[in-house]
Amino acid sequence: MRKLNLPEYDFRYRTEGGMRKVLDVYRKRFVVLTPEEEVRQRFARYLVEEKGFPAALVMTEYALKLNRMSRRCDILVHKPAGSPAVLVECKAPEVKINQAVFDQAARYNLVFKVKYLMVTNGLKHYCCEIDFENEKISFLQDIPAFQDL
Repeated sequence: MRKLNLPEYDFRYRTEGGMRKVLDVYRKRFVVLTPEEEVRQRFARYLVEEKGFPAALVMTEYALKLNRMSRRCDILVHKPAGSPAVLVECKAPEVKINQAVFDQAARYNLVFKVKYLMVTNGLKHYCCEIDFENEKISFLQDIPAFQDL
């Protein structure tokens, strides 16, 4: 694991066909450990371990249809009632967080209409709260705890 602005967690690994894989407990299978996958796995665990998000409500690589094209958002967290609450777009640490990354998350949110959008590259994390009624977006100082959503 590389140095990220996230806590270290224990993960299960294995090597298949010369590729290192990590167990994604949310997808219940081993996936290739790319730099973006490392960010996705560690940020998902951060939400669960540090921010109190119920693991059963966290979904990684969640499929969606956007303009009749299949896409996948990195992390989608549902409320206990089942509706989406948080969408997270993850990038590899070497990818700068810029407007294009926020635009990608916003496009995915056209489908889900979540109140909280998060963007991370493992080094920098951003969280926006969306007020659909007043058409406003506010950047938060910190990632909220699940109980505060």
